Amino acid sequence: MTNSTNLKSLSQELGMSQTTVSRALNGFPEVSEKTRQLVLKAAAKRNYKPNVRARRLATGKSMTIGHLVSVSKEHEMVNPIFADFIAGASARYAQSGYDLLLSLVPDEDEFTSYKELAARSAVDGVVVHAPRVDEKRIAQLNNLNLPFVVHGRSSNTVEKYNWVDVNNERSFFRATQLLIELGHTTIGLINGLADMDFAMRRAQGYRRALKENNIELADAYLTHGEMTEPNGHKNALALLDLPTPPTAFVTSSIIMANGIRRALDDRELKLGRDVSVITHDDDLSYFRDAAAVPVYTATRSSVREAGRLSADLLLKAIADPGRDPEGILLDAELILGSSTKPPRRR
Repeated sequence: MTNSTNLKSLSQELGMSQTTVSRALNGFPEVSEKTRQLVLKAAAKRNYKPNVRARRLATGKSMTIGHLVSVSKEHEMVNPIFADFIAGASARYAQSGYDLLLSLVPDEDEFTSYKELAARSAVDGVVVHAPRVDEKRIAQLNNLNLPFVVHGRSSNTVEKYNWVDVNNERSFFRATQLLIELGHTTIGLINGLADMDFAMRRAQGYRRALKENNIELADAYLTHGEMTEPNGHKNALALLDLPTPPTAFVTSSIIMANGIRRALDDRELKLGRDVSVITHDDDLSYFRDAAAVPVYTATRSSVREAGRLSADLLLKAIADPGRDPEGILLDAELILGSSTKPPRRR
């Protein structure tokens, strides 16, 4: 049975026009999500797959989405946060017949790589990861007229662009406020790299909660670094060794939270009882805290969902290059666990 006959049969079975079915299969934005899912389910049942080669010839598109990772960040490719984002995005690409191109490029050649991809029409769009406070890639990609979406935001750019981000400032304000309401007044923040936009916004939320409660803390209580378990451990030890150590921590990653927990063990302190901890939890597949009472109190947001939403936004931009850029701001849930209690007298 030919591909066109399959499409005709599928359309007749669903009682829809071939155009609607084709648009649903190809991820066109004007098709409702309900219709898209109905068509995809029927197509899967009949083992129908669009002819990708024919689509490429007919549309002039590569049917490929690019994700570029610089060499200095190649460790990010095995980071569970990056992996879950890619999983969410690639599932959406596959539904719309797109392939994923993941490239490792030298730092100084990143923009050159974007230009080469655009010149060769090798990709129809790209996703920008880990935006800095002052992100240069946004203006560069706008100048290339290459559709893109940013996972995060860049506070100092005046460019218009598509983005998906968590409300980091509000999340860390709420986390710090909760600790203050429990009675903590000496709170440490173990944060991501200082030039990352998400880390800057999280520090703003932390500082705002302290200021609104008239709590003054020295800069020594705020640390920055890569979000790894060893850095969580090292920075927690440094704060615990201060003359007035924190009775509570807020941290930017559940991976660093595990490092803080190891530091507490080293100092013969118990998580929750002696020192409270609130972490940001990206609801990672391999780190899911599924206990009836979670180990960590956390600001929780699904990075896999962020990947899916980013893919949706990028596919819309590819299908309609003239559409206005759009931003999607996600709120994080505040989940109570056993890691937060009122401060204990030492």
